[in-house]
Amino acid sequence: MSYLPLDEYNRKWIFTHQSMPVDDELLSLIKPFTQAKSAQVWNDFISANSPTADHFGSKEWPMKQSSWSNEIDWQHRWDSDNEALPDEVLEFIDWADDVTVYFCYEKYNLIETSWGTFKKTWKNFLFYDDLPILIGKKKAQALWFNSKGKVKLGSRS
Repeated sequence: MSYLPLDEYNRKWIFTHQSMPVDDELLSLIKPFTQAKSAQVWNDFISANSPTADHFGSKEWPMKQSSWSNEIDWQHRWDSDNEALPDEVLEFIDWADDVTVYFCYEKYNLIETSWGTFKKTWKNFLFYDDLPILIGKKKAQALWFNSKGKVKLGSRS
């Protein structure tokens, strides 16, 4: 089994919080991985050496300056009534809504969803902004969010 039922996910509340509840149709498209599957995806696409972004080594792709082309503010949009991701993110990521994405909090905590679902629920995902990385399955582009309200736009190598 690769997925946890959302009811068993320890951060389920970020999708059901009364201030920003996600409707049931979208909730069914947000699929937390089990710890084992999370670790496998993290090892394959993020880091085989570091369990969290705080531990990345200088030779890992997220730490290379060449991986990132721009950094923009996401916090201002998150705090606003505008539900859309910042325009710069939407211009950078031109994926179809059905592209599978992985939202990677840390080695043992990843969520699979679609780009379209993420675009509608990104504010929920960023209740936890402790250096999560979003990548697309079979896509090079990546987004790396931080708790200072910034997101790096780049590509994984």
